[in-house]
Amino acid sequence: MNSLVRASKQALQNAARSYASRGAGGERDVVPRKVAILGAAGGIGQPLSLLMKMSPHVTNLALYDIAGTPGVAADVSHMNTIAKVKGFAGEDQLHEALEGSDVVIIPAGVPRKPGMTRDDLFKINASIVQGLIKACGEACPKALLNIISNPVNSTVPIAAETLKAMGVYDPKRLFGVTTLDLVRARTFYADAIGVDVNSVDVPVVGGHAGTTILPLFSQARHQGQAQKELSAEEIDALTKRTQDGGTEVVQAKAGKGSATLSMAYAGALFADSCLRGLNGTAQTSEYSMVQSEVTSCPFFASKVRLGPSGAEEILGLGELNELEQKGLDVAIAELTASVEKGVKFAKDGSL
Repeated sequence: MNSLVRASKQALQNAARSYASRGAGGERDVVPRKVAILGAAGGIGQPLSLLMKMSPHVTNLALYDIAGTPGVAADVSHMNTIAKVKGFAGEDQLHEALEGSDVVIIPAGVPRKPGMTRDDLFKINASIVQGLIKACGEACPKALLNIISNPVNSTVPIAAETLKAMGVYDPKRLFGVTTLDLVRARTFYADAIGVDVNSVDVPVVGGHAGTTILPLFSQARHQGQAQKELSAEEIDALTKRTQDGGTEVVQAKAGKGSATLSMAYAGALFADSCLRGLNGTAQTSEYSMVQSEVTSCPFFASKVRLGPSGAEEILGLGELNELEQKGLDVAIAELTASVEKGVKFAKDGSL
């Protein structure tokens, strides 16, 4: 695993001990940063709120939802970490929640349920995301926007077109959060070869749905001695499991939820990287869906170097093997269609 992700994991996992000392009068050189979470009372939003309250890079945490957020805010505000927390509920408080934000994380929307396709999600979530993005464009046009709301393959272009229409679009500041795909690929790969997951790095590019998710196991790296070499069949199985990870969780929860906890963890990792980039931390990079010329698709997830202005460099895909190239062709075709669907909705409201 690359040093950034390892550092992010360590920061989150060791938070209670290290942040408590700061709250008691320890370090004073923290850069003031405000993070807003839109959808903070939901299945992803609540654990995400907890994790961001644990971040050493957050000094002001605004939690927004249509209802329930004052209680969530009161709950996490009791944690002895440096972030000051306030809950906001209802549309009349949305602007106040967003004003002055450096990073806005958007998990708002309905979760996927058994039998629900990502097209079903699109019909419900597209309008929610568009309304929230309009508010961001008005209240905090310079914030880094982290889109979690599914289907990400369409909600990211919806956000872009909405901001363009407002005259405040900056492609360097809009991100689709695909980190969960990397978290899964690294976990599954480490388990398969028998190494410490903290030593593993597996690039995952493309999109954030089904076959648009393309783990590049030919470029996987790990430290230490692997217990086994994987066959082509095992790599294929790992690829499919990574692509179907969300469905695996939905089925396991038997209609009572989706991948909320792991998504919150992945969202916190990515937001933490954005904050490190804003603060000028050297070599801060992550994989994310951004406006891109890496492929023919106008939005594509690949490795991005983060900095004070957002996505400061978009890196290429590296060398792909034959199977990965075939997978890339499939991913681009499907992802392009999803992007076009999002653009169409943003422009005329049609599905």
